[in-house]
Amino acid sequence: MPDEAGSSPALNSGDSAPDAGPEAEARAGEIAGERPAGWREAFRALRHRNFRLYFGGQLTSLIGTWMQTVAQSWLVLKLTNSALMLGVVTFANYLPILLVALFAGVIVDHVDRRRLIILTQALLMLSAFALAALTWAGAVRVEHVIFLAAFNGVVSSFDMPGRQAFVVEMVGLEDLPNAIALNSMMFNGARTIGPAVAGFLIALAGIATCFFLNGVSYIAVIWSLFAMRLAPRANEPRGMSMLRRLREGAAYVWAHRPTFYLLVLVALNSGLGAQYAVLIPVFAKNILHAGARGYGLLMAAQGVGAVIGAIALASRSGTARGLRENLTVGLFLTAFAIIGFGASSSMWLSLAAQTCVGAGLINYMAATNTMLQLFVSDELRGRVMSFYTLSFIGIAPLGALAVGYLGEHFSPEAAVVVCGALSLACALILLTRLRLFAAAQAGIETAQAVSAV
Repeated sequence: MPDEAGSSPALNSGDSAPDAGPEAEARAGEIAGERPAGWREAFRALRHRNFRLYFGGQLTSLIGTWMQTVAQSWLVLKLTNSALMLGVVTFANYLPILLVALFAGVIVDHVDRRRLIILTQALLMLSAFALAALTWAGAVRVEHVIFLAAFNGVVSSFDMPGRQAFVVEMVGLEDLPNAIALNSMMFNGARTIGPAVAGFLIALAGIATCFFLNGVSYIAVIWSLFAMRLAPRANEPRGMSMLRRLREGAAYVWAHRPTFYLLVLVALNSGLGAQYAVLIPVFAKNILHAGARGYGLLMAAQGVGAVIGAIALASRSGTARGLRENLTVGLFLTAFAIIGFGASSSMWLSLAAQTCVGAGLINYMAATNTMLQLFVSDELRGRVMSFYTLSFIGIAPLGALAVGYLGEHFSPEAAVVVCGALSLACALILLTRLRLFAAAQAGIETAQAVSAV
């Protein structure tokens, strides 16, 4: 998920070069000991000191991010009482990613990823403080929210693929599958806590407090990045032009059909089906009559479902067949749950539907991310993850506007049911491509077996 859907780590199928010298000793010391057994297997990536630092800092920051997400939507609704304006703000956040993400992927493959992430996190922190100051001063207008959403979109174009590609430097190849599930658990644990806290803070201390605390939360992840001990990474040679590097990434995505279809399905589901979330504030206020606290609970329920799904993912070994099952079951569950949410006028039923959406999405997106990274070599990692970011975000600006328009001119219920129907169509398309994915997975397993001999 953006990363949801967006910040999950990845599994690389490329052959790793043998460690040598001090770097090998550092890696051996970091992961010394037998492979954990039983329930500890679900958390084995945390044996890496750098990943432990990242996990704690990022969890703190993501809680703040989800607090701001809820507070920002509530602020827009308070200022305009318009479903369309909720879509406009989402459009403003997504559009820069659509324009910049592919070029950002080239830069991610070329620079020190840790320094890049520190810079992006600092800029997002300043944006949160600016929105808090405007809101506290009583000067905030919807135009300010739109501008800052667009600014955050530009920064996230570099931050999202950068963080996804960075995880391999923290845990190595062996523990990347587990790190995928742990990152998903972290992201959705924050989605459980952040919205619930925001709902109470909005009622008790005001919207601006959520923005300010989000800004403070970035300090944790920035500190964790400075505290890491990392071996130097060989960057891509400088001689090649940006456009040529971009063409290399695009050529790989187009030629490798399993990767291409995975990205297309992510684009359709995330850009159209998942945009039902634009209307959750409208449901909370006007249909379920639950207010800001109810909105926070609805968002948190999705996080609870995702955490449950992530724990199950982390505990499993992640076989090739299991990945395909996660793809299929996850997407079908998501589609039916979105339709159920749109048809519900009961708070309890809506909470149950949100929980199922969370569980379905985490299985689908984590499996997608894992398979993409299983297929790609390390030198193309940043560019492929930028395509993944683009797929996740690409249609979303138009999807958010369309959902907002349908909610404004027809009904929120009808708009959400349409989103669920589109997700269901993606699930049916997925069924027709499972054999292609299975063949690609079998080819990689064969190549790994040969290289191990």
